Amino acid sequence: METNICKVCHQPILPTYYFCPNCGTKVNEAPLSTSAGTQAWIYTQSIILPMVLFLFITRWPGIKYFKSDDPKAKRVGQIAWALLIISTVLTIWLAYVWTEQTIQSSINSVNTDFNF
Repeated sequence: METNICKVCHQPILPTYYFCPNCGTKVNEAPLSTSAGTQAWIYTQSIILPMVLFLFITRWPGIKYFKSDDPKAKRVGQIAWALLIISTVLTIWLAYVWTEQTIQSSINSVNTDFNF
């Protein structure tokens, strides 16, 4: 079995270790979780919080999943991005429609007030 050396304490470590057992230094990235609960959480964030996520995009986990080398995690990231884009377009469209309806309603209200 192949062993590596920790860059901090110079002790032997296995390539499968995420942390050095001697000094605790992070030596490898742990794989991203692709459990159903994690996927549901990421997808929910992507759908419900489109505008807020653009403000905090660096904290949104969809980016980390999208950039992952793991194909399953990458797919979770792709779906999260698609949901984020769709929900953002839908939010903008609904805001536009709601604004137009409100303006039209106000105009109609003013017109009916002046028609005796």
